[in-house]
Amino acid sequence: MISTALSESPETRASTAAIHAALASPQAHDERALQRARAFAEPLLAGERLDTGEPALDHADGVAAILQRIGATAELRACAYLVYAVGFLARPRESIAKAFGEALADVALETHKLIQLQRQARQRAQPAEPGAPASELDRVQTENVRKMLLAFSRDLRVVLLRLASRLQTLRYHAAVKQPPPRLVAAEAMHVFAPLANRLGIWQLKWELEDLAFRFLEPQTYKEIARLLDEKRAERETVVEQVRQQLERELRAQGLDVQVQGRPKHIVSIVRKMRGKGLAFDQVYDLRALRVIVGTVEECYRVLAWVHEHFTPVPEEFDDYIARPKPNGYQSLHTVVRDVQGRTFEIQIRTRAMHEHAEHGVAAHWAYKEAGTKGYAGVTAASSYDAKIAVLRQLLAWQRDLSGMAHGLFDDTIYVFTPQAAIVELPKGATPVDFAYAVHTDLGHRCRGARVDGQMVPLNTPLATGQTVEIIAAKEGGPSRDWLNPEAGYLVSHRAKAKVRAWFNHLAAQENIARGREQVERLLQREGRTGTSLEALAEALGFANPDALFEAVGKEAITLRAVEQALAPPPAAAAEPAPLVVKKARPAAARAGDVLVVGVGSLMTTLARCCKPAPPDDIRGFVTRGKGVSVHRADCPDFAALAARQPHRVIDVAWAAAPSDGPHGPVYAVDVGVQAQDRQGLLRDISEAFAREKINVVGVQTQTVKDTAWMTFTVEVSDASRVARVMAVLADVPGVLKVWRR
Repeated sequence: MISTALSESPETRASTAAIHAALASPQAHDERALQRARAFAEPLLAGERLDTGEPALDHADGVAAILQRIGATAELRACAYLVYAVGFLARPRESIAKAFGEALADVALETHKLIQLQRQARQRAQPAEPGAPASELDRVQTENVRKMLLAFSRDLRVVLLRLASRLQTLRYHAAVKQPPPRLVAAEAMHVFAPLANRLGIWQLKWELEDLAFRFLEPQTYKEIARLLDEKRAERETVVEQVRQQLERELRAQGLDVQVQGRPKHIVSIVRKMRGKGLAFDQVYDLRALRVIVGTVEECYRVLAWVHEHFTPVPEEFDDYIARPKPNGYQSLHTVVRDVQGRTFEIQIRTRAMHEHAEHGVAAHWAYKEAGTKGYAGVTAASSYDAKIAVLRQLLAWQRDLSGMAHGLFDDTIYVFTPQAAIVELPKGATPVDFAYAVHTDLGHRCRGARVDGQMVPLNTPLATGQTVEIIAAKEGGPSRDWLNPEAGYLVSHRAKAKVRAWFNHLAAQENIARGREQVERLLQREGRTGTSLEALAEALGFANPDALFEAVGKEAITLRAVEQALAPPPAAAAEPAPLVVKKARPAAARAGDVLVVGVGSLMTTLARCCKPAPPDDIRGFVTRGKGVSVHRADCPDFAALAARQPHRVIDVAWAAAPSDGPHGPVYAVDVGVQAQDRQGLLRDISEAFAREKINVVGVQTQTVKDTAWMTFTVEVSDASRVARVMAVLADVPGVLKVWRR
């Protein structure tokens, strides 16, 4: 059988124990808690089996043994039994807290909850048909498990319990020679092993990978295992001879070195074969050694000696001391050949680098503390440092798998649906935010919520790891109170946008009804009830009658424009009357004046329907007796006039850039506001205008079904001032929409 575990030196065990001493409670070394926990769980678990088929008590024993192997505390090992006892207790929190304290009860219940959620997610991810592709299921499910682990990673003990549990499950299936469900193996390969790697628990990482690979690609695994076994004795003899030679001759150089053989991991071999297109015999680290020294300077001395006495392979040298890997790994890697042409991979590192390589960042903190105080003297400050280091590694693991780089622990929470689907929300999000994240319609119909089985108000902030169930009405819409920031119902921008969109749609329907009534009344008055509404809308530049009715209802287009479109076209034979433009005496143009392009100064009038102001794009229409009427280029009334009498359209332009001085011209502009009606709304909007130094000369307001419709006539020297104030108005609490009329 191929060994997948790394050898454990006394220093390794001491360092790992220090890690968990830094992360555990003051009662970490109480072996009695472990004994009492097993005695507590044994009558509950005896004869029971997990959903994987494993005997429950044997599984708990295996998890405790794995945790002990990596140096976990007795208290954490006790949790291995309490986790599985939770499902057989009527009041698990009370029972466990009374016997073992609140801290262990929290860990046991959190871990049990995570197990349940992962089980539900796997059941939901099973293929509907036996022939469904496994790769996509693997990808989706492993991403779900990754998010679940992140959701519960605020307590590292939960993560360690799940790592040990998954390894024990794979060991069980290997022992009984029955493959586990594919998703269980895929999660181990793509989620649990990378997490163990990031946390520096290499013993678990390599064994998880090799066992998972054994079930995911059994034929490849068996072939590599066969090739390894074929010349095992010969290879081990050669490696031992070179190991002794290296250790003897390096010590003769005055170096305090330790030379070790390295284990051969099947997944590592397969990755190199596939990544570099190598045959099995071309994989260099089939014969591998590790040299451990005291200082960085000694690392390079050893490297020089090795390259002097063996033949180096130039393209196979990596200096991870000068350029550490992203997770902090440091070592010198070189591949050399002996006189017989056999290749050896040799790693050279200091003892501190080895501690880090074996046990990750958390071990590095413990090692640094031990340098001055001894492993037993870890302080509260070092405990904090170790936790921060672990969180950083979790963040790095998250980026490794998904490319996400935002501050997970700062501004994101993960909560669950009752079906164990993970929902990512911003920090402080409420059940209403959750409902909209699941589905827009569920958000609209949300009327209540249960969090972890308990009814809560809809503005309750959620926390990572909670399960949320929404109570929804059969039909209905959101409450206007949800948009009130002081009420605290909504945090996510997506949910706010969905609520605003619902009320905007409601307002659009009201505008359509109001506009339809006005247009139909006009048609009756003009005796044109047989007019095609589609043709009328098209003549005015609208896609359909409803768009026309909405524009009329919200006064974006006047009935005068509709009336113009209804006017009969001139007879086909009739020639348009010649347009006579009398040139006025030239005069110096003032800033803000309108000039008729190619003609000179003419009498001009700013149209009241659209109220243009510099620097709006403008067009001119020659009226009968009133000179040139100046419209905004996007004015619907102008579009209607131009469609009927295109020969009267004339190019116009602003004379110069408008002046902002006290004596420069000012222009009246209408700003429309739709808002949730509330006390103080008009005051807040007026104050916004005042802060922007905008003079309001007229206000029209109407409230329909708690929605306020307002039109503010303001005086500005140029239209860019209007755009700025509209942005300010949009931030006023309760304002749903702002537009220029």
